[in-house]
Amino acid sequence: MDQNEAPLVEALADYHRLDRYGFTPPAHRQGRGADPRVREVLGEQTFRSDVLASAGLDDRSSSGGYLKKAEQLMAEAVGAEQAFFSTCGSSLSVKAAVLAVAAGKGDLLVSRDAHKSITAGLIFSGIQPRWIRPRWDPELHLAHPPAPADVEEMWEKYPDAAGVLIVSPTPYGTCADIEAIAKICHDRGKPLIVDEAWGAHLPFHEGLPTWAMSAGADICVVSVHKMGAGFEQGSVYHLQGDLVDPAHLSACADLLMTTSPNTILYSAIDGWRRQMVQHGTKLLGNALGLARRLRADIDTLPGIHVLEDELLAAESSHDLDRMQILMDLSGLGISGYQAADWLREHQRLDMGLSDHRRIMATLSMADDDATAARLLEALKALVEAAPTLPSPPPVDLPDPTGLELESVVLPRDAFFGQFEDVPAREAVGRVGAEQITPYPPGIPVILPGERINAAVIDYLETGLKAGMVLPDPADPSLETIRVLK
Repeated sequence: MDQNEAPLVEALADYHRLDRYGFTPPAHRQGRGADPRVREVLGEQTFRSDVLASAGLDDRSSSGGYLKKAEQLMAEAVGAEQAFFSTCGSSLSVKAAVLAVAAGKGDLLVSRDAHKSITAGLIFSGIQPRWIRPRWDPELHLAHPPAPADVEEMWEKYPDAAGVLIVSPTPYGTCADIEAIAKICHDRGKPLIVDEAWGAHLPFHEGLPTWAMSAGADICVVSVHKMGAGFEQGSVYHLQGDLVDPAHLSACADLLMTTSPNTILYSAIDGWRRQMVQHGTKLLGNALGLARRLRADIDTLPGIHVLEDELLAAESSHDLDRMQILMDLSGLGISGYQAADWLREHQRLDMGLSDHRRIMATLSMADDDATAARLLEALKALVEAAPTLPSPPPVDLPDPTGLELESVVLPRDAFFGQFEDVPAREAVGRVGAEQITPYPPGIPVILPGERINAAVIDYLETGLKAGMVLPDPADPSLETIRVLK
């Protein structure tokens, strides 16, 4: 195929050139009906490009095939057999993958550091998760991807499971040995799903960690907005091999996705693929060089340590995306929550992740010497300001076993079961009926169907006082927790 084409972008350009006008949704009519104050903020072109996908950008039968061709171009560009675009984020894409592989088949082996969107797939489907414990680092208090041996051990316990789902890269940039894990699954004739939401850029530069499709995964889900140049909610899920039926996968996605997909999101994915094919090696090479220099410069700042070797030890990850700059602030005597808030208020910079002791800056191909210098200067100012900040409230960090809650009820049954709200301390020993997820990174600490212990309650209560954000419990203050009656 001609990778210099961008069929969705070109169709949108033709729509404008031909001066088409639709007596169809969207009712703003390319901005004519939008509030001028809104147009001023969002831009005229935003509204102008928001047109109906069928009976708009394409005809009512989609005979132009613009989306299908764009998806074929994407699959060819990254070495997958098929690619499917989603305008509902990787949250939809990974739910569709879970449904296609395991719904109606019983068990699915799932890495316990999975994003909360995977929990939703378990609730929708009624699947029984069999949790693969990630490699917990008791010193850093973060999860590394599971090792191949961990996956092998779970297959021995649950040989009839429908497949495996792992997360790689993790939100901290650490990566699994996907090739070895894929071989373990394929030796049993079972598929491997990789939630690679943070890895859309991986196929386009050899200096980055191995792309899941190249390593043998059957389904791979990426978020184009995270490390690519797409809009928020733009996602692609890729497929290869004969272990997952593509028509069934597409039908599962269709159950979940909107019937009014946004052509702006589709077009941005299409255009980004063309940009990567034409210029990705140079753009990402420049970004990797910038990341290398910036990591070294930040690591010289007193009180800040850039994590790298610690994330690549034998008991941790197989590889690391060095465009994710993870900084330990323990030497400054402040928390990552305090640092993120201070940088936003005083330096007008937002961090991609913050926790009890770290912040993360995510670089992309869009960054350059100017943006890197801005970050470095802001961090120097943070170092100077740190002694004036109050001592952070302590977070009661459990050892890894304290976070390994027992699953006693199916997530679906617990979520839809009869529940009651009880004081947090009285929830100890009870079965959770909701998920509770520190965000970011969005990995649930409590899932519906898990028996709650005191260590997790201590962690969440002290974390909340220290600045942790818990967006999903019924009571965000955590004075009460929803449990099964």
